[in-house]
Amino acid sequence: MLLTAIIIYLIITVAIGAWSSKLVKNSSDFVLAGRQLPLFLSASALFATWFGSETIFGASSEYLDSGLQGVIEDPFGGALCLVLFGMFYLRPMYRMNVLTIGDVYKRIFGSKVEFMASLFMIPAYFGYVAAQLVALALIFNSIADISIAIAIVISAGIVVFYTFLGGMWAISITDFIQTTLIVVGLIWVSVMVSQQAGGITPILESAPEGSFQFFPEAKPTAWLNYLGAWMILGLGSIPSQDIYQRVMSAKSEKVAIRSTYLAGGFYVTIGLLPLFIALGAKYLYPEIYLENKQLLLPEMVLRHGGIHVQILFFGALISAIMSTTSSGLLAPAAIISENLIRPYFGKRLNDKHFLWILRVNIVLVALVATFMAQWKTNIYELVAEASMLMLVSLFVPLTAGLYWKKASEAGALASLIGGMFAYLILSTIDLPIYAHLPALLISLIFMIIGTLAFPKLNKT
Repeated sequence: MLLTAIIIYLIITVAIGAWSSKLVKNSSDFVLAGRQLPLFLSASALFATWFGSETIFGASSEYLDSGLQGVIEDPFGGALCLVLFGMFYLRPMYRMNVLTIGDVYKRIFGSKVEFMASLFMIPAYFGYVAAQLVALALIFNSIADISIAIAIVISAGIVVFYTFLGGMWAISITDFIQTTLIVVGLIWVSVMVSQQAGGITPILESAPEGSFQFFPEAKPTAWLNYLGAWMILGLGSIPSQDIYQRVMSAKSEKVAIRSTYLAGGFYVTIGLLPLFIALGAKYLYPEIYLENKQLLLPEMVLRHGGIHVQILFFGALISAIMSTTSSGLLAPAAIISENLIRPYFGKRLNDKHFLWILRVNIVLVALVATFMAQWKTNIYELVAEASMLMLVSLFVPLTAGLYWKKASEAGALASLIGGMFAYLILSTIDLPIYAHLPALLISLIFMIIGTLAFPKLNKT
């Protein structure tokens, strides 16, 4: 019964993707839904940006190990990113009216920075999509007894199919349906767990000491790592194509801004439900917790939830992860097409050619992510690594380009390359603080030095 319901849901999702293809006439429709999304579609799409495997699987298991301080990155950092984007980054970028965030770098600094920023951005998405594929595979493994390796391939095929057909239109429409399922499903399971435990109080009282401590101890290194955790998603995802394409798909600047605030508030509140469910599951069924922390929630529902709860919960899980995966596939595909291929072949190819190039890129990105998913299966680590790569290389040039009038092309290139290489070197050293903190500082220093040494030329 559960497997049948999941199959029906997947067929409906693919059908929506096929129908959405009728709305796609050009590359702008495919990447930004023609900038026509109303508030409810825009906000639900933004909410679903990261509300996937890392929030439901990764964050819940991290919370059980480390308390609230272990999940500062997500959901708190994710909500921070949406709010900051709406406050400081959305307006100037929305008014540029360009297709990708790579185009933003080009508009500010020129084609060299566009090329380097695009090259540095693309690899981050492979790990990000791989994390979602692992999570989908874990679900299919739980409900259908399929091997993880085969389940990863099946998961990739399903998401690629409807993203390939409908692009951002398919993502946005399915996001609205999926967001509804996520909210209803998580609330329903939270109520079920509370009833089985005899109320909310016994669950909260069962939490280990320090589980609800939000701030770190009064030590410099503890506070630096605490702030570093906020930065991973809070700042690291600001210069990313997936959030850019969702925000810029809104039908107006005002709708886009409201969407970021709504999605940010929604993200941090609904994002706490998986933590509560995980705590309740550990309290009620400690034997499942000891088997596999990442599978605690689905195993609890499978063993102790009724068929209606199972259908709703797994529908919500699959919805959340598929939404995040589809966006993660479209983002690098758009960057490759618009910022690496179009500058060199744009005069020879028309927009229909680029629409097909976008679709082929989606398949190629999925293939790379599938290989990565077979290689590494820690969901939280895969997502964190993806965000940190963008934080140390892309965040400073974007912010400086928007708010520092003197920021130059040389400074941006130095910041991009210096920050990335600093992180790759520092991450191999055993440091008392996160490697991305000094790497981010180095990126900022290189931005300043490069700009002062090679200032921006005044245009006549």
